Amino acid sequence: MSGKAPHTDIARRGLMLVLSSPSGAGKTTISRRLLEMDRNLHLSVSVTTRPRRPGEEDGTHYHFISAEDFGLMVNRQELLEHAKVFDYYYGTPKEQVERRLLAGQDVLFDIDWQGTQQLRQRAEKDLVSVFILPPSTRDLEKRLHTRAQDSAEVVARRMAKAADEISHWAEYDYIVINDNVDECLGQVYAILQAERLKRHRGLGLVDFVKRLREGG
Repeated sequence: MSGKAPHTDIARRGLMLVLSSPSGAGKTTISRRLLEMDRNLHLSVSVTTRPRRPGEEDGTHYHFISAEDFGLMVNRQELLEHAKVFDYYYGTPKEQVERRLLAGQDVLFDIDWQGTQQLRQRAEKDLVSVFILPPSTRDLEKRLHTRAQDSAEVVARRMAKAADEISHWAEYDYIVINDNVDECLGQVYAILQAERLKRHRGLGLVDFVKRLREGG
């Protein structure tokens, strides 16, 4: 027989991991790799009124809906957060997130500071927020041009907005600098693992400790 003790699983409530950054600072790459690393982390699929980009799939990257339908969701209070970004609206459906949290699953959000503020107001105990900074403004602009998703005009608009986005860094729980994507990924994953162990998330801890004290 092995002398190794069996692994003890204690029920916990899931958490909401928010990654924010200026466009081009790497949050989408970090998000994708985190999801590949951890099967208990699930992407929150937002609704948006913006057109679909090449390679995007409805229901996988976003739920693409009309401005009218978006307005109805807001009026029915079906969104945890919503914001207008570059002439289009984005929002997080409430039901899908709460269902995962209750099941002990963690939900990853790729949203901006506006959405993060709303989540903090509505679900602060569930929220873990991380802001990703670029190593320099020059590097940020280079990344935007390199990814070739936007026109020169849109890149200029994104760069003009970057300073405002970065100004909200102090509202976040953690700050990481994406100078090296592997190191940045490791730091964000360490944050996720540590936050999962926070005492208040352990729904089964009270009963577990009680059994220990009773000699169980």
